[in-house]
Amino acid sequence: MILAKVVGTIVSSQKAQKMDGIKFLLLEKIDPVTLKGKNDFVVSMDSVGAGKNEIVFYVSGSGARFTDVTDGRPTDSTIIAIVDYIEKDGVYTYRKDKAAM
Repeated sequence: MILAKVVGTIVSSQKAQKMDGIKFLLLEKIDPVTLKGKNDFVVSMDSVGAGKNEIVFYVSGSGARFTDVTDGRPTDSTIIAIVDYIEKDGVYTYRKDKAAM
């Protein structure tokens, strides 16, 4: 699993029929302590209803096809979780309930 922040949405009006109804999000990998972006981006299918500025986990490779949303679809990147908090060495580096502050 890879930690990233949702930084945008990708819209495609022309796509393979199996891709209809799928939401695509632009993710930027982040440092889990500083939460700074690594300027490393990926387009990912959303299987959990993630939104802009949320911190998420995504999986890549064949594991990306193991969700109800992506089963049988051509993908190698899927968001599988929205992060509630990140704690390192007893210190919270991120808390979703405080992120809007």
